[in-house]
Formats: sequence, C-alpha cells, structure tokens
Amino acid sequence: MKRILLFVATNFAIMLVLSIFLSVLMPALGLNGQGMGGLLVISAVMGMGGSFISLAMSKMIAKWSTGAQVIEQASNPTERWLLETVQRQAQTAGIGMPDVAIFSSPDINAFATGMSRNSALVAVSSGLLSNMNRDEAEAVLGHEISHIANGDMVTLTLIQGVVNTFVFFFARLAASVVSSALGRDNKGMQSIIYFATTMVFQIIFGMLASIIVMWFSRQREYRADAGGASLAGKQKMISALERLQRNHDESRLDGQLTAFGINGKEKQSELFMTHPPLEKRIEALRNSVSV
Repeated sequence: MKRILLFVATNFAIMLVLSIFLSVLMPALGLNGQGMGGLLVISAVMGMGGSFISLAMSKMIAKWSTGAQVIEQASNPTERWLLETVQRQAQTAGIGMPDVAIFSSPDINAFATGMSRNSALVAVSSGLLSNMNRDEAEAVLGHEISHIANGDMVTLTLIQGVVNTFVFFFARLAASVVSSALGRDNKGMQSIIYFATTMVFQIIFGMLASIIVMWFSRQREYRADAGGASLAGKQKMISALERLQRNHDESRLDGQLTAFGINGKEKQSELFMTHPPLEKRIEALRNSVSV
C-alpha cells in the first residue's frame, strides 16, 4: 500500500509541475494545444520532463519505497566492509563516492540510482548480505558501480523520455484522425472517440516502444557485468550470477529500480525483460576476454 500511495503521489506531483510549466510555456511560444506544433511541445514536455523529474527524485523515492537506510557511519564489520569496498571501486571507476544503503528484503538484490555519476546511491538487500559471500557481494557492488560509471541512469532516462514523447504525440495524432473520421457529425461523440482511442493507441504504442527501451536495458546489463568483472574479478562476477541463478527468486524491486537491480524479473517474454536471462549473462562473461 505504501508503494502504491507513493507511486500515485509522485506521478500526481510530476503532472502538476509539468502542467504549470506548460501553462506558462505555451503562451510564451504563441502556441496552443490544437496545432501540430503545440502537440509536439506538449508531448516533449510530458515525455522528457516526466522522465527527468523522476530521475531527479530517484534517490529519495528509492529510499522511501524500499526503506533503505543510508550508512552514515559503520556500526559493524559488514557495514565497514561495504563502505570500504564501494569507496575503493568508486575511486577505480573515477566517480564520486555514492551513498551506501541497506534495505530489508529476503531476495538477493542490489540497485544503483541517482541523477549523476557523482551523486548516486548504491543499496544492497539484507538477503544479499545473508546469502552471498564477500567475493560475490563485491562483484555485485562492482556491477552497480559500473552502472553509475557508465551513466546508465541518465542514458536510460533519455531513451525513455524520447520514446514517451513519440508515444504521447503519435497516440494523440492517430486518435485525432480516427475521431474526426468517425464523429464528424457529432462533436460530443468525437470527443468521446478521441479520448477512448487515445488510451488505446497509447497502450499499443507504449508496448511497442517498451521493446526498444528493454533492448537497451539488456545491453547495459552486459556492460555492467563486464564492469563488475573488471572491478572485482571475472570469476567473482560469474559466481555472483550463478548464486542468483541457484536462488530462483525474482526481483521484488518495483518500477525504475527493477532496471538497475542486479536481479531482474525473468518470468516473461525476453522482449519485455530489463535483464537478459542469467544463463546468457554467465555465458557472455565466460566467453569474454579475461579481466
């Protein structure tokens, strides 16, 4: 329930901010929502703006939704090891020291998020700390640090923003054509048809667009695995993925965090998966040049 309320409140706040911004921007540009130019501006603001506001709020939302507690000062050997390992890997990768947090969850998982390479968050689950040895956990941390160093959060947000823009634009363009053809003699019916077909087209175009986003997401998982192997060792990274494979648990992370966890949701078509199947990731590492 907490996650649902947070999701609704966050999206309401984003829509409110973007609506206020558009109410100022459109008159300033001499545009309205009726023409192609106005529709394109609205689509770009809603598509790109929503994605980047979500990214800017990602650290805060991640802490709220998972209950992750940032380690301000190590209180035990495990926390000390976490901080030292992340600090060493961040220095090697050439990024600023991320916040390090632990969240309570039985599944073996970790995620990275944040607006920039020098202001990020790396969080690990209590299940990971309980079920992985330090070599495996070190590789997982290296994987997450590599996401940050590769700029994956910003790049994925940019791609999502672009596809959101086109989905928003073409759904309304197609709905306008359909409603004009079917409801030309009845303005009230035309409005109903426009609203209904907009929703339908947005779902269809959104599903098609998600295939593009998910393909990119899977490619950057391979790069993050390679980065984890470089930072911690190839065999450690393979062992960590094999541990996940033996565990058989799906990620309990939601929304944007799913894409940046070490473990993804695999019980679906690969076209719509944020992560490649674990066997493919392991095979890719085994076939890679030693690091």
